[in-house]
Amino acid sequence: MKSVVETLNPTRVRLAVEVPFTELEPNIKSAYKRISGQVNIPGFRKGKVPPLAIDQFVGRPVVLEEAINDAIPKLYGDAIRENDLQPLGQPELDVSELNDGEELKFTAEVAVRPKIELPEWEGLEVQVDDLEVTDEDVNKRLDDLRARFGTLAGVERPAAEGDFVQIDLNATADGEPIEGGQATGVSYQIGSGGMIEGLDEAVTGLSAGESATFRTTLVGTHEGEEVDCEVTVTGVKEQQLPELDDEFAQLASEFDTLEELTEDLREQALREARIEQATQARNKVLEALIEKAGDVPIPEEIVQAQVEQHFSDGHGDDDHRQEFEKQFRDSLVQQFVLDELVKAEELEASQEELSAYVVQQAMQRRMDPNQLAQRLVENGELPAAAADVRRGKALAMVVEKATVVDASGETVDLDRLLEDGSLVDESEAEGGVEAATAGGVEFAEIDETEADSDEAQSEDAEPAGAESADAEPGGSASDDENASKPEA
Repeated sequence: MKSVVETLNPTRVRLAVEVPFTELEPNIKSAYKRISGQVNIPGFRKGKVPPLAIDQFVGRPVVLEEAINDAIPKLYGDAIRENDLQPLGQPELDVSELNDGEELKFTAEVAVRPKIELPEWEGLEVQVDDLEVTDEDVNKRLDDLRARFGTLAGVERPAAEGDFVQIDLNATADGEPIEGGQATGVSYQIGSGGMIEGLDEAVTGLSAGESATFRTTLVGTHEGEEVDCEVTVTGVKEQQLPELDDEFAQLASEFDTLEELTEDLREQALREARIEQATQARNKVLEALIEKAGDVPIPEEIVQAQVEQHFSDGHGDDDHRQEFEKQFRDSLVQQFVLDELVKAEELEASQEELSAYVVQQAMQRRMDPNQLAQRLVENGELPAAAADVRRGKALAMVVEKATVVDASGETVDLDRLLEDGSLVDESEAEGGVEAATAGGVEFAEIDETEADSDEAQSEDAEPAGAESADAEPGGSASDDENASKPEA
């Protein structure tokens, strides 16, 4: 086999492949065998039809076409590996007609990963916000805790902010009901902003039995659609909160005094602030790395295919599409740069690291880790998960070598930060902090030849450690596996 690569642009190539007829003999033999088991020819049993009879009754061209369909996937994959290409998605094939004794010729156009020059990644400098927990933050936590132990009492007055109202909703467009736009007996707290835009203003001031109509833009299935919404208040309840005293502390926590409870809430807020600061540091380091990488070419066909797939049901307006497309482009650039660092540093994903990753993902999805592990195996998504782990390790390596300071100019020490936001003692930090491991989740050994996956056409493909504004763009399934199996 002979193959030649023509670069059409930085993210697309055309492969021209020529295969001697003799190399197709095994495929032709297999084609005869398959056809023999499929056709009914008088005088022969299925599976026992000789090639000459198949040529006479079915036709030699049919056999050759079957052989081509059988041979192309492997030939394409061999050409990809021979030329050290990293394809994204499925190729566009153009196969010449195969005649007896003549060589097979075909071309394949496919999107590929761009070649990237890895920037200097050690010693990046970023600034994050100061670590700050105010009395207001602590009081907010106390108020939230009081609300959990509060009671509701019905009142006969107009609804005000903070009240809970029982409401019925009916959405219409041009006077016609919207499918799924009706709801009855919904409990809603005014001011929470947890439903549809304009609802708070509409129900404020209404008493039980009164209605109001407002214009709003829907979310969900009818996202972006403007409708008229009628809301009817059927009941108003006032939230009555317990007093802030030692008795409340004993009711709501393990502490005996309000002072102890308040200090614990302050420590909780501090731990969360540390985690937020660390997340900000990680994201800013990633941004700095991407900025140093310069302009990274993006395969437009992959981007547009992903956008069309995501919005195939017709939801979303132009602004949403543009936001999604930008996020997906950013995630691709992050993947490409981090994967280049993975390659340069020869980073691997161990079984322990992959197990920890699955446990973390399972917690986010509120799933059993073993069920998620089984799903990854069944869907062939382990290579993509391993790629996420390797990217996470690459980013962690960059963060470790970066200089992070807060707005006050103080150095932020991330080495002592544990997952729950607490800090390890200095003595423990000197001896090294043992990472938490995930028990009970086991995988077969990952085939690293398949693990060089690309998630460019998958919705969850987000580089490990990158913050997603919408949690939509991204990937889980490997396209490189599919890329070696084109249809002729």
